[in-house]
Amino acid sequence: MVAVIKTGSSIRRIFLYNENKIELGVARCLSAINYPMEAHQMTSSMRLNRLLQQAALNSKVMRNSVHISLNFDPTEKDLSDDRLIEIAKRYMEGIGFSDQPFLIYRHFDAAHPHIHIVSIKVRSDGSRIDMHNMGRDQSEKIRSLIEREFNLVKAGQSTLKLSHIPKGIDLAKVHYGRSETRAAIQHVLEEVLNSYSFSNLHQLNAILRQFNVLADRGSERSRIYTNKGLLYRLMDEHGNKVGVPIKASDLFSRPTLKNLQGRFEQKQPFRKQDKVRTTYSIDKAMLGQFKDIEEFKERLKRQAIHVVLRENANGVVYGITYVDHKNKCVFNGSELGKQYSAKAILARLADPVLEKNSLKLQDRPFVRLNIVPARSEPNKVNGRFGISMKVLLIAKNPLERLLNSPHSADYIPHAFKKRRKKKKRKIQ
Repeated sequence: MVAVIKTGSSIRRIFLYNENKIELGVARCLSAINYPMEAHQMTSSMRLNRLLQQAALNSKVMRNSVHISLNFDPTEKDLSDDRLIEIAKRYMEGIGFSDQPFLIYRHFDAAHPHIHIVSIKVRSDGSRIDMHNMGRDQSEKIRSLIEREFNLVKAGQSTLKLSHIPKGIDLAKVHYGRSETRAAIQHVLEEVLNSYSFSNLHQLNAILRQFNVLADRGSERSRIYTNKGLLYRLMDEHGNKVGVPIKASDLFSRPTLKNLQGRFEQKQPFRKQDKVRTTYSIDKAMLGQFKDIEEFKERLKRQAIHVVLRENANGVVYGITYVDHKNKCVFNGSELGKQYSAKAILARLADPVLEKNSLKLQDRPFVRLNIVPARSEPNKVNGRFGISMKVLLIAKNPLERLLNSPHSADYIPHAFKKRRKKKKRKIQ
């Protein structure tokens, strides 16, 4: 048997992770320990509220949730639900959680038998349970004892690899028709809202779209938009809306526009540090030249950064958004700096279509003056070395550039210029 202990700051998140597995048909709630009723006699809200109410007894405990998985050898598929409940209770007793409320879930989405246990670190008297070194001290001792008591395959002899052990919530694209729409949307939202840093609805959608989910306000003239409502939809592989939309207020976590605004503000203090890490990753990907936007995207993809180009109705690129999956944050290019903006990135590309769509400098006569220093050459008139300067005026076409490119040979270096004498001020 292999035990994995994780703590977190969101009880709701780990609870919904297991409850959504039930709705998807790949899990079952086996038991609710230290609850007033049996698990099957309660609704999901009742099971969650029991944990939230006890955790609220000590608001100073920030990481108050406990998520444990007990993983068994693939050969032990004959373990019954009752036996798994006994093992879970024995394990929680061994790590000092026997008096805590906890839920036991059996999952069927892996090749090996395993259960998940959801609990909290706050006791009924409001005191905090210290979990420092619990995995090394209490967990390892009780694990070895349980293996002997229940005649389980020992961890050292198990064919189970650690890489196969569930490492928390994993997200994948939602495909319409393969799972229940509301449960699928709720699952994606819980992970994204709790894990990622973003500052507006557009940035949130930049993340959600990668999982085929969209937060939709509707058109500006619609009643949903006027009343500041919000719908959540599924999308197909081509970005088209499919299925019936779900109101934000109908979802369990109530991710309404008003509640999202609070999350936007809550994430702000952490964005400065996220910005440094993201720009570092982009700088690394931008080393050297890249021939087109697809190569640029591919480089950033290797850095776990997804690039979203924003275009208007005419297909003209006007903005760029970076979704950093490694650091779990989203930034517009303009937020990171001018060199990361869409205009600066597209200016480096060799793709003439993108340059035409984004910059359109060729269609603007005399928009700027570029002074390009040329290499010093001997002055044939007086035999001295002079420094010539090319003055290039960006015109409508190459012919105008040639006609407006005068060479100046009368430039005098600053060191050889005569200094003007300062006039002495008369003392009155």
